[in-house]
Amino acid sequence: MANSDGVLLVMASGFPHYREYLLASIAQRGGPVWLFETERPSWQTPYIAGSTVVDVFDPEAVVAAARQLAARTPVRGVISYHEAVIEAAARVAAALGLPGPSPEAVTAVRDKPTTRRLLDRAGIRQPRHALVATPEEAAAAAGRIGFPLVAKPRGLGASQGVVKVAGEAELGWAVGVSRTARQSGMPGHDEILLEQFLAGPEISVDAAVHDGEYLPYLVARKRLGGEPYFEETGHVVLADEPLLRDADLLRLLADTHRALGYTHGTTHTEVKLTSEGYALIEVNGRLGGDLIPYLGLLANGVDSGVVAADLALGVRPDVTAHGAGAVGIRFLYPPETCVARRVEMPEPDPEAGLLASVAVAGPGTPLILPPDGAIARYGFLIARGRTAEECDEVLDRAERAARFEGDPPHAARKVVSV
Repeated sequence: MANSDGVLLVMASGFPHYREYLLASIAQRGGPVWLFETERPSWQTPYIAGSTVVDVFDPEAVVAAARQLAARTPVRGVISYHEAVIEAAARVAAALGLPGPSPEAVTAVRDKPTTRRLLDRAGIRQPRHALVATPEEAAAAAGRIGFPLVAKPRGLGASQGVVKVAGEAELGWAVGVSRTARQSGMPGHDEILLEQFLAGPEISVDAAVHDGEYLPYLVARKRLGGEPYFEETGHVVLADEPLLRDADLLRLLADTHRALGYTHGTTHTEVKLTSEGYALIEVNGRLGGDLIPYLGLLANGVDSGVVAADLALGVRPDVTAHGAGAVGIRFLYPPETCVARRVEMPEPDPEAGLLASVAVAGPGTPLILPPDGAIARYGFLIARGRTAEECDEVLDRAERAARFEGDPPHAARKVVSV
């Protein structure tokens, strides 16, 4: 049991390759950490004072477990950076009277049609959209929206089931992909969202929201691949990001959060930079994934784990950025769905700009590309450079040095079906 000062409750820790640095920072900043997880901790042990095994995807179960924990030791704050758990975490914070986004605000960002409705009401620029449940509704909505468009599930994450639709011939297939997509811990829906496809670069903005004050501190410039899907192949973060001084962008972001009623917590917001100006794609009630917060720490010195801990404790975080240059990440995908047989990554070379080179799949790992799966990566590379272009040059060289071999696609399908 933790000391008499209590614990900071973290709900769902994620995969160590992508989230261990956050848990370490939270523990260092927030004091003793208590972990709610679906299974007994392993790699998390050095960072926690204790844990409770509970179904973190069940709001009623976690609220009951949190009340039991609070009866034994004070719970000082609640954090979750897992997309499927943020609604349960908001309910825990509300039940214990702790700082955090309201459950209603988290529902508003988790459910994409609700987000769209609230932003329409506030006059926020966003894609034209429609919620559809039948082929007839989809055809009618596509006629109003126009092609190309995007089909997406109403409440999943990681771009699972998100498909670009070039024309009427692909509409039925794309709607089927979105309707049947599933993710652990998230409910499926027969209804899906059809949205106008907006051309232009995409960015994500990580921010702290403290008592209604919107504090952005990290912009990641997103790289996408694998059309008609939206697989994120990389991100680049500039230490001195000019977009964080752009009044129009900052106004859009602050107005968006007010419209959604999101007044306290961390957010990860995606925005398209179109020829007609900024357009809001979505808001996520958590820190960014894909190691984006880690890139930010390397680039501008702002530690998102510290930011999250401060907000959970009701403290206004310091998001002052410093540093120079750029830091980028590139995710390595197989050319087709397969079972990994051989993965060899180049050695890191910080003097040449290659900061990290990590294999996340080994022999026997199924790598299932869309539409059957998502995030089928066998490794990632992180580089530093004076500019984004210099980062890309380092990443290009490192990717050429990586080696990957896989068994035929039917082997992966057999493994997944077992």
